[in-house]
Amino acid sequence: MKQRRALMTGVAIVLSLLAWSARPSLADDPRVADLAKAGKIKLALFLPQYTSNSTGELKGVGAGLVAIDLVRLLAARIGVQAEIVGYPSPAKVVECLKAGACDMTLVGIEASRAAEVDFTPPIIEFDFTFLVPAGSTIRSVADVDRPGIRVAVVNKHGSTMALARLVKHAELVGGDIPDAAFELLRAGKADAFASPSWVLVDYALKLPGSQVLKDSYGVNPLGIALQKGLAGRLAYISEFIEEARASGRIQSAIDGAELRGFRVSPSAKAKSP
Repeated sequence: MKQRRALMTGVAIVLSLLAWSARPSLADDPRVADLAKAGKIKLALFLPQYTSNSTGELKGVGAGLVAIDLVRLLAARIGVQAEIVGYPSPAKVVECLKAGACDMTLVGIEASRAAEVDFTPPIIEFDFTFLVPAGSTIRSVADVDRPGIRVAVVNKHGSTMALARLVKHAELVGGDIPDAAFELLRAGKADAFASPSWVLVDYALKLPGSQVLKDSYGVNPLGIALQKGLAGRLAYISEFIEEARASGRIQSAIDGAELRGFRVSPSAKAKSP
């Protein structure tokens, strides 16, 4: 069944690539002339947006699947190749963008990040919540912010930034990558693990009796982040994203990858009065 779903998803992506690439070439658009000249778009992913095998080949996970799908469509429209590179954390990806070593990423839109990189309008979004171990007295988000409660978090992750603005009593204990934060929970050094709901569903399988809380403490809107100062490229990609949203392409990427907890962000135009 999984092989059949994977095949159907692959066919859908190929058909979409053919349909989009059949449109008039946009490689001569001055706003992306530098990408056309380079012959590629370098997309940076961060954990847990990807996994890699023994040969170093990257495979998208969660939001990474949507990012790869969209960047391949974008590359086909411009007439260039899509290259995928992986980093351990969002902070490292931001460093990559600022240095010009990669072209874009799909990451949570945070005020602190917006000071370092530019963002398109939100593309997809999902909720933040907690994973708690078996026997925990924590039943809802409201139970977490109490004296003596330790919450495992991923340093500089969007889920951590959102939580830090809310917490007044609980202690946040951090790891640099999701696996490190999860190990704090598994080792009994934390009472809860804060992260995107879709990430926690997978970690729950590794900790018998654990539960992902049903409510949330925030929503994470993700947009394409670019190096600051590239106004033309930002406008071009923002237009591309709105077209992909209106056509249903973003929703089909979510559906095709069977992503739990993800939804398409509302269009910025739809929010306008």
